[in-house]
Amino acid sequence: MTKPAIQYLCVSLSYWAFTLTDGALRILVLLFFHGLGYSPMQIASLFLLYEFFGMLTNLCGGWLAARIGLTRTLQIGLVVQIASLVMLLKDPSALTVTYVMLAQALSGIAKDLSKMSAKSSIKHLVPDQEQTKLYQWIALLTGSKNAVKGAGFFLGGALLAGFGFQATILLMIVLLAIVLTVGFFVLETHNGKATDKPTLRDTLVKSDRVNRLSAARMFLFCARDVWFVVALPVFLQTQLGWSYVEVGVLMATWVIGYGAVQAIAPRITNVRNAVANGAMLSKWAGLLLTAPCLMAVGLHFGINPSVVVIAGLLLFGLLFAINSSLHSYLIVAYARHDSVSLDVGFYYMANAAGRLLGTILSGVVYQQFGLASCLIISALLIAASGIVAGRLPAQTD
Repeated sequence: MTKPAIQYLCVSLSYWAFTLTDGALRILVLLFFHGLGYSPMQIASLFLLYEFFGMLTNLCGGWLAARIGLTRTLQIGLVVQIASLVMLLKDPSALTVTYVMLAQALSGIAKDLSKMSAKSSIKHLVPDQEQTKLYQWIALLTGSKNAVKGAGFFLGGALLAGFGFQATILLMIVLLAIVLTVGFFVLETHNGKATDKPTLRDTLVKSDRVNRLSAARMFLFCARDVWFVVALPVFLQTQLGWSYVEVGVLMATWVIGYGAVQAIAPRITNVRNAVANGAMLSKWAGLLLTAPCLMAVGLHFGINPSVVVIAGLLLFGLLFAINSSLHSYLIVAYARHDSVSLDVGFYYMANAAGRLLGTILSGVVYQQFGLASCLIISALLIAASGIVAGRLPAQTD
């Protein structure tokens, strides 16, 4: 195995470990507090600081990585996630909304440090002329990450039902500590350091294509989270009477399948060196638009909601995975080589902004108007993403 391949594998393992705990923690918090009688809006509020601090982390994390290296910011992310989990080890009866929001704020910092660091690292492991390989490695990392996140959803629901809240948290702490220790001995520390040390002002000065792609990403992920994050699991429990484990299994299966499609997206889109562009993103956004529209129509006309949700999830997951994979490749391809973490960090700040807005809307709109309204808003946001992305260039240098 080549040296870049070993580094890629170790980065991936670190990112997988974080993602497993992140997925499990999200479903743990959501189902645990819903079981205590919290409303959809209260549940949504638990994740607001998670997404808000994710935005700030991406903005500042790229600057930090350019100064100290991507390996260090990846490891800092794992340490911060351990700290957030330790906060939740106290007696569950003493966990308040404010306290959990603070723990989730740390987790949000950890998530976006880890994501920015892992994806930016690949830019330095693949030669600039090998764009096909870059797309494949990005797609594989992104897809495998989401498959692991799906496994985290399943574990979160299953372990909450079988062992309780605290025991599950403790197991996740041990896993992260092991992976962090391995990384200290394997990962190179200089990866991602900029030749010229950037200033904080450099985090906001971007090319038109990075700005446009970032805006398209914000709309895209807001479109997903506006119905998936809070509205869907609460709908499954309150309207369809599903159990914790059933909700966890469905969401886990969806995310695993979604990740599998992301990993093979280069084969589906048949993208060659430097030909992915805005027209391709607009085309796939248009196809994605059909999924929430069909689901909303099905719910409106009283079709069996279980059939509508499961069939709609399959279609949405397939098309969203391809959209997301293309986006993830393009930002790394567009990023400047000497300051890749700054461009990728800015891009994922927009991603976090979309998730934050989607989380808020998911709780508010579902509580006031129901799942069908969340799906209609999702369709409008997908349309906005496709329009914004439509004028992106094919050039990736």
